[in-house]
Amino acid sequence: MSLPTGFLDELRTRVTLSRIVGRKVAWDQRKSNQAKGDLWAPCPFHQEKSASFHVDDRKGYYYCFGCHAKGDAVTFLRESENMSFMEAVELLAREAGLQMPAADPRAAERSDHRTELAKVMEEAVKFYRLQLKTAAGAAARTYLAGRKLTEAGCDRFEIGFATDGWQGLWDHLKAKGIADDLILGAGLAKASTKGKAPYDVFRNRIMFPIRDARGRCTAFGGRAMDPADNAKYLNSPETDLFDKGRSLYNHGPAREACAKGKPLIVAEGYMDVIALAEAGFTGAVAPLGTAITEDQLRLMWRLSPEPLIMLDGDTAGIRAALRLIDLALPMVEAGQALRFVILPEGMDPDDLIRTRGAAAMQAALDAAEPMVNLLWRRETDGKVLDSPERKAALDKNLRSVLKRITDPSIRAHYGDEIKRLREGLFGTRPPARAYVGGGGFEPRRQGARGKFGPPANLPPTPATRSSLLANATGAGAEEELREAMILAICLTHPNLIAPFESQLERMHPTGPGHQGLRDALLWAAHDGMPADCPPAVFRRMVEPRAGEALERLMALTHIQIAPPVRNHQDHDLARMCLAEELAKLEARRGVRAEIEDAMEDLSGLADEGVTWRLSQAAAASHLADRSKLDDTSDMGEDRAALSAGLQRLIDGAVWEKKRH
Repeated sequence: MSLPTGFLDELRTRVTLSRIVGRKVAWDQRKSNQAKGDLWAPCPFHQEKSASFHVDDRKGYYYCFGCHAKGDAVTFLRESENMSFMEAVELLAREAGLQMPAADPRAAERSDHRTELAKVMEEAVKFYRLQLKTAAGAAARTYLAGRKLTEAGCDRFEIGFATDGWQGLWDHLKAKGIADDLILGAGLAKASTKGKAPYDVFRNRIMFPIRDARGRCTAFGGRAMDPADNAKYLNSPETDLFDKGRSLYNHGPAREACAKGKPLIVAEGYMDVIALAEAGFTGAVAPLGTAITEDQLRLMWRLSPEPLIMLDGDTAGIRAALRLIDLALPMVEAGQALRFVILPEGMDPDDLIRTRGAAAMQAALDAAEPMVNLLWRRETDGKVLDSPERKAALDKNLRSVLKRITDPSIRAHYGDEIKRLREGLFGTRPPARAYVGGGGFEPRRQGARGKFGPPANLPPTPATRSSLLANATGAGAEEELREAMILAICLTHPNLIAPFESQLERMHPTGPGHQGLRDALLWAAHDGMPADCPPAVFRRMVEPRAGEALERLMALTHIQIAPPVRNHQDHDLARMCLAEELAKLEARRGVRAEIEDAMEDLSGLADEGVTWRLSQAAAASHLADRSKLDDTSDMGEDRAALSAGLQRLIDGAVWEKKRH
């Protein structure tokens, strides 16, 4: 439901953030000043001993200087308790004594209808549970006992039984006065095509209630008792209550377990989840017998940043893992990944626990593999890579797969790991050698720029001699200068830190002292910085944490003459320059990483002449872009275009001598 304007502001005003957070942390009494609502504690989101987690009651905001977690009371409940947005709002509203706003009439009507359906489902749960304890459920009880499921376990998961009759549940619900449309709308019965009374959907099946995160029964899963039944497992049809692609079996209990530090284990079926939970692995869920969807992946990541996908050790299980990799690659982010637990062949989780015990299951969990390992196996298993052409085809396929990763940092790390695995498969590469003119190569000198480097006998151009970069050293000189400009603009215009905060956090400074200075800026911006803070005041707030790095930064000539630094009043110019510098820095690093990855991929396949010619093509592209950037001062860094251009050079084998 949508909330009226001002409701969240009123909620945040009435709720004391430290009271909410204080349930999860122990305050550092030496650093905290409770009278001023300024409190510090070890971060509840990552393991640490120091108190780097800061809560500001006046602003209603928290920030961790270690893992950079940040937010308000709603965010804290969502992250620490795995709550949805509306669940967190409702809980805070109750604590603050605020009445939740009424929804619009249509939404209220839909909500009322779902509430009625949920009541019908609860009646069905009671009916099925009762039937399991009757004589008609004797065979089902025997089957469950054979699966080592105790009566207490059956009660815990509310397992029931649907008898073999056509209208057992229908007649029971009708006797309670429940309307036909509600029984049909809940997916418990189907209308007859022969003009007779509707008949039950589930017959002669062991019944597993499926509950949502709020604990409402939204559907059922039924396991057939008849081996000849066409469908071994049958789920409820989709209804106003139930969307199979957005639901997980055991969602609510697993959410509570994950909030207490248990791992999230994703199994394939109901009995697997039950066996895991009964053995102490309570953070187990299942995707209801279908391939995992994007929505289910997002649900899993809300429960845990690194779900353990547990798959049967057979061909079907491996195929399911490979399909999931393609789905997950575009969605992975820093701190949001998947790991895979491959069980012994022919075993599912229930089998492993029953035959070898919980210790064997824990060992399997401890051996979980990252997604990149399975990706590598998919591309290499069963392939004979005994020729340059086949190796080149592998490289091309891997580049195509890695391009699907949208996060530049994740893509770079995947590339590094793929290179390591590739070297292990094809053997160690000889050290790269640099072209020295006269048709010869020599071993690369330590610290030379790039993988292949420019010809050593080329003199510097006048443009290079006059550039600011001529006064700096090292491969990252240009990036260090950009970092310095970004930090100086933030120091001079501190009110720009908030709108660019996420980009500043992702900047990963490499210049001397830049990392500490960036952290000091973010800390000062969250530590009581007044509105429209004058630069001089903000600088005094930063100085205690920045140390000499601040003085070195402001002593740089190109910083002192920069218009956004000289002019404290022109905030529009400063905003534009800051956005441009951040964009250029990110684009430049992304372009360089992709070029280096592409060239290194081919370096193990190409001869020295090919290597040098390809390096010259990449260098020419780089110099052309630099020239455009220096001449026009335009952003002009189309990362996708540069990457595509290099790929065309590679795929077209432009280094080959053509016959005329």
